[in-house]
Amino acid sequence: MITTGFGFDTTAQEVANTADLAGRRAIVTGGASGIGVETVRALATAGAEVTIAARDIDAGQRVATSLSRSTGNKRISVARLDLASQESVKAFARNWDGPLHLLINNAGVMATPFTRTPEGWELQFATNHFGHFTLTLGLFNSLRAEGARVVNVSSSAHLMSDVVFDDIHYAHREYERWQAYGQSKTANILFGVEAGARWSGEGITMNALMPGSIATNLQRHLTPEELQERIRQSGAAATRRLKTPEQGAATTLVVATTPLLDGISGRYFEDCNEAAPVSGGSHLRGVAPYAQDPEAAAQLWKVSEETLWSLKAA
Repeated sequence: MITTGFGFDTTAQEVANTADLAGRRAIVTGGASGIGVETVRALATAGAEVTIAARDIDAGQRVATSLSRSTGNKRISVARLDLASQESVKAFARNWDGPLHLLINNAGVMATPFTRTPEGWELQFATNHFGHFTLTLGLFNSLRAEGARVVNVSSSAHLMSDVVFDDIHYAHREYERWQAYGQSKTANILFGVEAGARWSGEGITMNALMPGSIATNLQRHLTPEELQERIRQSGAAATRRLKTPEQGAATTLVVATTPLLDGISGRYFEDCNEAAPVSGGSHLRGVAPYAQDPEAAAQLWKVSEETLWSLKAA
């Protein structure tokens, strides 16, 4: 188990103060809102050149301008990325030039109404996993050129569902938005497990994390009543404190920068430290065995490649 000396109350800035990222280039998906903003801020403060990958270019530019002023780092830029659109993801990867040292797969959607993408994929899995899978593989040569870290922002919601390979996209079962979100977050963790097996000789590592419970735009598909009911059902009101966005981004910074993760992939972190295996059926803490199963990770990679290849053949 990897322990770092940081914890629940640590902020991203406190972690950044221990890192020197001068000369390093980073991409943060979803960097224009929520914990993404604080992730960009901390990386920029540590000296990195940061690209905010966002659907809303105007919002991204406002954030970039503000953070450039507050951090004194003028190397913050914006590029359009819509993870639900494979064409947008591929275009972003094609347009990237030069090395890449940190890819922070931060963006996502949560508990959306049942929606299919134009490809017929369930929206949460398409965005949270397929979008980042295509992006990461599209940037592979840039990542490999320098030896890099890929950081996948997952969630304790992975404890709600493994990846249901027989029906990922709800063709034959009733849609349940939290289960759908859960399996997409499990996929974020499994992605790193298989990347570690495949890329151990490429100088690229990939790990996942739970940022914590934070009030952000991620909850936009929930009414206040639905959000409170979800908290009540999970028991979080009694056992989990909310984090600020600054605290929520801290675990991302740890996974992106700590020397303790040099050469290590497939781990899952929460509150700035490696998570223990889940116990007692908790939906709050720990990592599920199925999220670190090498066979499931290999199957997910195979399914992901076959799904994306089918687009080329169509």
